[in-house]
Amino acid sequence: MRRSLAGVALAVTSMVALSFLIPLAALVMSLVKEQGVTAAEQRAAALAPVLALTTDPAALRESAASLDAAEHLVVHLPDTGPLGRSKAPAELLERAQRGRESISQEVPRGWICLQPVVLPGEQVAVIENFVPEEELTRGVKESWAVMLFLAVGLIGGSVLVADRLGAKVVRSSKRLAQASRALGQGDLDTRVDPMGPKELREAGVAFNAMAHRMTELLAVERELVADLSHRLRTPLTALHLASERMAGTPESARVEAAVGELETELQAIIATARTPLAVGPMGQGMLAAEPPTGNRAAGKGTPGPRCEAAEVVRRRTAFWAVLAEQQQRCCSLDLTQEPTAVGLSEDDVAAVVDALIGNIFRHTASGTPFGVRVVRTAHAVELVVEDGGPGIPDPDRALSRGSSTGSTGLGLDIAQRAATATGGAMRITRSPLGGAHITVTFALATPSPTGRGPRLSRRRPTWRATRRPRT
Repeated sequence: MRRSLAGVALAVTSMVALSFLIPLAALVMSLVKEQGVTAAEQRAAALAPVLALTTDPAALRESAASLDAAEHLVVHLPDTGPLGRSKAPAELLERAQRGRESISQEVPRGWICLQPVVLPGEQVAVIENFVPEEELTRGVKESWAVMLFLAVGLIGGSVLVADRLGAKVVRSSKRLAQASRALGQGDLDTRVDPMGPKELREAGVAFNAMAHRMTELLAVERELVADLSHRLRTPLTALHLASERMAGTPESARVEAAVGELETELQAIIATARTPLAVGPMGQGMLAAEPPTGNRAAGKGTPGPRCEAAEVVRRRTAFWAVLAEQQQRCCSLDLTQEPTAVGLSEDDVAAVVDALIGNIFRHTASGTPFGVRVVRTAHAVELVVEDGGPGIPDPDRALSRGSSTGSTGLGLDIAQRAATATGGAMRITRSPLGGAHITVTFALATPSPTGRGPRLSRRRPTWRATRRPRT
């Protein structure tokens, strides 16, 4: 590109220089020639008054000697002949004498000026002034050399400036191309420093925005894979409990092995999806970032998802109550009778309930009691899940995604991000039952356009597990 820009500058500047240089050179030559001819005519005219006063050869020679270029001045007297070496053609002399006209004409090797002078007695003398060709071109070559030097300097300067300007464009283009290749090879952290012309700066800004957006989209994809894989743990837990009930049967060992293998593969999927980016030759790798959830994914002005949190909690707790009965776990459920519309889909709320209760089944011993409660406040809905297990010794670390020991750490993160998506929060304290007390707060959803939300079923669930009074 630099060669192209330099070539364009060279061509354009050369054309401009030639368009001015050629007429200017001709003008200089014409001016020098005109000055020489004018000087010759003035010398001839200066000698004319002397010739009108006297025709004495000695006086005429003395007067001619006082003028510049006297060696080229010749006086043609009517009777005595020329005083000096004449270079005028005979026909021009005769024409000047007979016609009594001044003649200024180019002749071989120079320019001739003939000035007739009428003497007493109607005789005509002619003053001849010859200008050599060297006098007509004196200083022309030097002037041409100066103009040529200036033209070359102008062309060289324009090419240099074009090359410097092209270097900035090329440098910016190369950096943008290198960053594009690096991004294509999987280096998602690559960015460019916008520089160069306005268009290239805008291209650099657009490239950085594209790379940032690509990183976000890949992060969303990886976290979605991890979250969906974690949701599969709920039916996996049911299968695991079912295999325990089959203990002692011929099929129990095979089912238990299949469940264990499935759990191992699921654990590997979650761990792989949550591994920091490791770029290979073709750009394979994983990312970890916060994906948009719930209302954050909804566009401005577009109604987001909504559901009755208490109804979803009731259905999912009924599912877990069956498993609780199999493990001799006492469970309790307390649901508010007020509307509990939140800005999440039923699947999102169900994932929160499954994650929190599933953690109880995975990390506490059989027979550990737990309770679920939904409370409606002035501006929020609180989901409380507590158990009688060992509790969570380090709540801050547990709320950091992937930091929980002995697990993937996604369960609490799913609940926290769902709460944050509605403008709520999550906190972990010690339960009166002795274990963990997890409170997930969802902000109430805005009223629906009709002003009526889905009504909560007031039918309380019937548990097969033995209820234990709350303490």
